[in-house]
Amino acid sequence: MEGTTFYFSWEPVLMEALQRYMGPAGTTVASVLTMCGEEMLLIAILGFLYWCWDKQFGIFVGTSIVCGIVWNPLVKNLVLRRRPYFDLAGVKCLRAVDSSADIYDISAQGYSFPSGHSTNSTIIYGALPLYRRAERRRQSPRALRFFTILAFVLPCLVGISRVLLGVHYPTDVLVGWAMGAGIMFFVSYLQQKVKRRGLLHLILVLVSLLGIFYCKTTDYYTSLGIMIGFFLALPFEERFVKFENTRSVPRMILRVLGGIALYLVLNTLLKAPFSPMLLEEPTALAFLIRTARYAIIVFFVMAVYPLSFRFLGKKRHPGGLDAAANR
Repeated sequence: MEGTTFYFSWEPVLMEALQRYMGPAGTTVASVLTMCGEEMLLIAILGFLYWCWDKQFGIFVGTSIVCGIVWNPLVKNLVLRRRPYFDLAGVKCLRAVDSSADIYDISAQGYSFPSGHSTNSTIIYGALPLYRRAERRRQSPRALRFFTILAFVLPCLVGISRVLLGVHYPTDVLVGWAMGAGIMFFVSYLQQKVKRRGLLHLILVLVSLLGIFYCKTTDYYTSLGIMIGFFLALPFEERFVKFENTRSVPRMILRVLGGIALYLVLNTLLKAPFSPMLLEEPTALAFLIRTARYAIIVFFVMAVYPLSFRFLGKKRHPGGLDAAANR
């Protein structure tokens, strides 16, 4: 096991005490809360915003999220802090980052500092009220207060759950919150100031590519692929697809479920040509395959999959009713 171990004296004391008294019910609650910062829920939220509610809102939030998921492992692979349960006998891992891998496999489980869940949840939930302010969108004070409260409460609960589950030190979470807030405001500022979207995306990718020189964990290469696929999909969709958002509840459900299903199917299919042993090894080839796989998946679900929205609309609403259904 590689990496470094450091912590304040109060951190293991607090973690051991929390785990000692939380019990099975507390573990269940913490596991549910931690899901609010995990991959599938983030995909569902971004899919809902992008495919259904407000395409530009989805792009605004998605740009910050892809930066967060890439830049977090950039820091992790510099600091190399091992997860608490690696070295603290009194702290148990109650929910592994990668349940299919050994809990002591750093390449699969990733490093500890800062907390990726805390970073990502701060970005995605914080972007809800930030977008309205940044775009000067009209919104009732009550709704804005609700989203602002949500932006503080959910990341707080997610971060606490990471400590309860034994996969992060409290200081991992504190820095994760700060990093998420910093990325959210910084990328929001860049999106407003840099009018040429392609140039902005190129700069963000070039900065993120620094990790290929030193990152040795799969989370970085997964996230790099997601970023590349995301930024390639946007100009393709804008030029060739131009799908419309919808307020139809059945359509929203179908779009989100269909997108998630396509994501899972493509992920499985693109693994098939390669041996599991190759994909699990921390080698340059395995990392390249992982990056390419996720870039292809995200490009298809964002740029190609929305072509079906127009097709299904024409089939279900003959006589020009599709436009009304999509308003």
